[in-house]
This record gives sequence, C-alpha cells and structure tokens, in this order.
Amino acid sequence: MKKNYLLTPGPTPLPPQVCEALARPIIHHRTPQFQAILKEAVEGLKYVFQTKSDVFILSSSGTGAMEAAVANLLSSGDTAITVEGGKFGERWTELCSAYGVHTEVIKVEWAKAVKAEEIEAKLKATKARAVFVTLCETSTGVTTDIKSIAEVIKDSEAVLVVDAISGLGVIDLKTDQWGVDVVISGSQKGLMLPPGLGFISVSQKAWKLIEAGKSPRYYFDLRTCKKAWEQTDTPFTTSVSLVVALNAALKMLKEEGLENVFKRCSKLAQAVRKAAKALGLELFADGSCASDALTAINVPAGIDGEKLVKAMRDNYGVTIAGGQAQLKGKTFRIATMGYLNEFDIILALSCLEKVLYQMGYKFELGIGVQAAQEVFLK
Repeated sequence: MKKNYLLTPGPTPLPPQVCEALARPIIHHRTPQFQAILKEAVEGLKYVFQTKSDVFILSSSGTGAMEAAVANLLSSGDTAITVEGGKFGERWTELCSAYGVHTEVIKVEWAKAVKAEEIEAKLKATKARAVFVTLCETSTGVTTDIKSIAEVIKDSEAVLVVDAISGLGVIDLKTDQWGVDVVISGSQKGLMLPPGLGFISVSQKAWKLIEAGKSPRYYFDLRTCKKAWEQTDTPFTTSVSLVVALNAALKMLKEEGLENVFKRCSKLAQAVRKAAKALGLELFADGSCASDALTAINVPAGIDGEKLVKAMRDNYGVTIAGGQAQLKGKTFRIATMGYLNEFDIILALSCLEKVLYQMGYKFELGIGVQAAQEVFLK
C-alpha cells in the first residue's frame, strides 16, 4: 500500500476542510449568495495580508498577480528597481521588460538576501517609480528583510512591491504597519489551496500610480477590479469553488492565529535545518536569511540530486522539490508551510535518511530524525 505525502513549496497539502469545500455544488457567481462568500473571503485576506487597503482576488496563478502589479503601476519608459537573488526575483525583471519598463537590477548572490542599504543607494541614483522585491525566494530558501527595505522607501516617491507568493501566511509581513504598498500572493502555498487564485493588495500611494499608468491592460486592470468591488463583485467570471474553499482555509488560519502559524512554520524549519546539519549536510541559504517557508539543502558529494528526489517520490510517495536553474541536481528543498505539522517533517526526514543511505551516503541512521525531535521537544 502506497501513500503520498507532499512537502513541496507549492502546491502544498490540502486540509480536509478545504477538500470538503471544493466538493460542494457550484453556485452562480452573480448572486447575493456568492457575494456574501466573496466579501467574507476578502475580509479574511485582509487579516492575512495585515492590511486595511484594497485586496483583489484574481483567477490566475501568483504570476498573474505579479503581472497585474507591473501593468498597472508602470508605463513604458518608466524605471523600476528589481532584485535578482533567485528565479523568482528574475521574474520581476522579465515582467518589467515585457512592458517596456527600464530595470535597474540589483544582483544578489544566490543564498543571500539584499540589504536595505543597497536599495537605498540604487533609489538615490535613479528615478525609479517602483521597487520589486521577493519576501521568500523559493528557489533558494532565502527570506528578505522587508521591514528594513520599507523603511528606506516610504518617504520616496517610489512604491514598494513585494512578491509574497510563498511567504504569505508563513512569514510575518506587516503590510500596513511597515508601509508596503503592493503585496502579491497565490493560493497554493501558505493558504493551503490548489493553484488558481492570485491576490494583490494596493495602498493609496500605489493607486496614484495606477490611475496615471499608461500600460495596456484589460483582464488585469485593477481599476476595473475596484469598480466591480463597489458592488461586491468581480469584473470577470471568478473561480467560484476556489473562493468557497478559500474561506475554509482562511477560517483555519484565523482559528490558529497568525502569530501561532508563524511560530509553527518557524519550528518546522528549525527542525529541518537541525536535522540536515546532524546528517552532515550543508544548508544552501546563509544562516542570516534562512526562510521558515522552506529549506534548501546542498546535495552531498557523490549523490545524484535528481535521483534522490525521484526515489523519494516514486519509491516511497514522499515528494520534495529539487533545485532550479543552476541548482538543478545540486540542491533539494523541503517545505515547512501550509497544512504541515511536526510529524509530516519527521516522516519526510525519515524517508530522506533511508534514500540517502541506500544511495551510499553514510551516517548514523536516525540521527537526523533525533535532531528534529529534540527541536520539537523544546
């Protein structure tokens, strides 16, 4: 009998409450019944985003929400600052280029996080209208200090845009308190849903740019979203079942409490890091910026990283993620976000130990699991 366990940084496992909500009979989206569901979802998202500003639900992946940010905030010929410290930071640059926006790129060594001073210096040297950063760089397991970056941007004319697709509901992000203008996220990470919904919050400062923007936009026009929301509606057909399920997921997060969610994810990540070190494995991300959403671990010498991930998945039903781009075959990633608890981590580490041992990597069996248990017992 084979069971499947999902510990990838998206999609993440679906709670039973979410599965039940997804299975309900569908209702028409232009009805008072769905308007009530939609209103509840937006209010719940504001709780998770920690904002009182507008939050819109888009029927897209998180990348759709990223594109919405670029298309609405900027016009061809504008200048933006982008931070490239991994695959998803590079996506900001690619999106800006697609809309004719000039990018001042800050390249950061993969495994490290950009410093606020670097952004401040670049901002003073340019006339950037927006700064695009990534809360959690999923390809490297690095978390960015958004609070310090917001501090150096808040008194400038530029807006701060944060990709929080794999960080929202996992890592603390005080949108209003810190002065973050636009936050992007997606449904399939910390929010414990299938892929298919993108989310975007918009501050008053950001609205000024949106109203003045000249980039072509239609489906992702946030002005249209705002107008539709005056009637508690969406401009186009939304993903009805996913929105229904979103409320189930948001209810779970509210019941646990955001601070407790952050503590749980942090403890799971600490356990993975301690286990990896006990096994003699090297962590990819610098310890000063290691993410609580996922941990990237270097594949030990003599081991084929792609075969490691494949064996865990195909032989034992435990799915983790391999490395991306130049890290393909060189790292593997274990998620600590969403519907996971300490026993999911123990199981994954147990499987990792077994496969590593079978592949010829020698260590004392159980030492990684023991290290994780010691974290959980504190």
